[in-house]
Amino acid sequence: MITAGQMRAARALLGIDQRQLAEMAGVSLPTIQRMEASEGNVRGVVDTLTKVIEAFDRAGVVLIGEEMASAGGGRGVRLKEPRPR
Repeated sequence: MITAGQMRAARALLGIDQRQLAEMAGVSLPTIQRMEASEGNVRGVVDTLTKVIEAFDRAGVVLIGEEMASAGGGRGVRLKEPRPR
């Protein structure tokens, strides 16, 4: 699962807006807007959620779930590798 907060944080790490994420994932802008307006876990069609998660993965973002190892605990996002300056 992914939360709306994780989506916003992942976009911020990449420096992209909702329109760019929609293009990367092959979904509509209103779909991204609805997803990010969700409370807690994003709800939607599994195929659409998968496309968004895969787009973040291709862009180098790791989505940290509740049960994943993380020094601080809890959900979050991080880059797979440091981005070049």
